[in-house]
Amino acid sequence: MSSITVTTWSLEQTSPADLLPAAAPEGDVRVVRAEVPSPEFSRFLYASVGGDIRWVDRLGWTYARWREYLDRPGVETWVAHDRGTPAGYVELEPQDDGVVEIAYFGLLAAFRGRRIGGHLLSYGAARAWDLAERWPGLAPTKRVWLHTCSKDGEHALVNYQRRGFRLFDTRVEEEPEVPTPGPWPGASAL
Repeated sequence: MSSITVTTWSLEQTSPADLLPAAAPEGDVRVVRAEVPSPEFSRFLYASVGGDIRWVDRLGWTYARWREYLDRPGVETWVAHDRGTPAGYVELEPQDDGVVEIAYFGLLAAFRGRRIGGHLLSYGAARAWDLAERWPGLAPTKRVWLHTCSKDGEHALVNYQRRGFRLFDTRVEEEPEVPTPGPWPGASAL
């Protein structure tokens, strides 16, 4: 099996004042929280957004594993809709001591390059900063962090930096090269 070199960048904000919001895109784009934990919907978003950029770590999750993850207090999924159609999502995962990870973020391929990503990331980061207001018992957010890698979209790192995230770690590793799974067989060829 062949391998590829992957660079992973970890970025953070340490204050809500770090957030540099993007302008809202033109048209009917709305960001809405998926308030009912749904393994089916979350797997759809994960596979549809990540299918062409080799997101494979959750493809083997069972329904029960998805349910267990989504039922954790503070895990939230915020979905961007363009004229009612899901265009992308941001997933927030609280961690210890007021830390919130933007665990997943991205757009379906058909919605990339339309200025939705910067807006969705801005909205998601703001919701990470006010997460404890919606979840009594969680510590107030002190830090929001995420990671992106060279397999993600070509504008991912720049988008995070434009939103006020600062680089705090870079790693370069060899990974086995896996085929692009697509949301279903053959979809990655579209």
